[in-house]
Amino acid sequence: MTWQFWMTSIVITATPGTGALFTVAAGLSRGARAGLIAAVGCTLGIVPHLALALSGAAAVMAASLVAFDVVKWLGVFYLLYLGWGTWRQHGVLAPPQDLPAGSAGPDGKRSNGAPTALGTIRSAVLVNLLNPKLTVFFFVFLPMFVDPNAPGAAARMAALGVAFMGVTVGIFALYGLCAAWLRRYVTGKPAVMRTTSRVFAGSFVALAVMLALTHR
Repeated sequence: MTWQFWMTSIVITATPGTGALFTVAAGLSRGARAGLIAAVGCTLGIVPHLALALSGAAAVMAASLVAFDVVKWLGVFYLLYLGWGTWRQHGVLAPPQDLPAGSAGPDGKRSNGAPTALGTIRSAVLVNLLNPKLTVFFFVFLPMFVDPNAPGAAARMAALGVAFMGVTVGIFALYGLCAAWLRRYVTGKPAVMRTTSRVFAGSFVALAVMLALTHR
């Protein structure tokens, strides 16, 4: 793996996007554990895109306007859903609540709307899963560092994909921990939390609009 691969992976991962925003929101509202869980969930959301790239289905996705648009609009609606929940201080920005372990409902949320660990992972996976640009990214990005005609090209591409996931979970975990550190300045301050919720809600909506305006 070349230094160009590592630098490109770091730059792409560190650039703020839906996954980073989700991780920061989780860490800011519910602490370091939630931020780390969100980082892992967002990284797991990369796996289907990598699988598509290795199987060649990413090429079909990149070439098919219909397939791209279907995933794109699902992603748009999901980001709007996150924005609405965040505005109401439910979902990812819901404050923690000390409840018994079995008190979560079937939707993966506690009675105050805060997601459980499983609910956080599920939402984080969907954030990256419903991002068609990530599929196209893997289709375009990984082949730049692999000779498709060389023996073991698929294995090398898989190794690069796993390395990219390692960079992702590391940087997102750092985002989550930094957000958890900042949490001390907003905990117990309802007005600050409301303002924070509005900012994150607006950010999710802005990302939804950007995704809606995205073309192949």
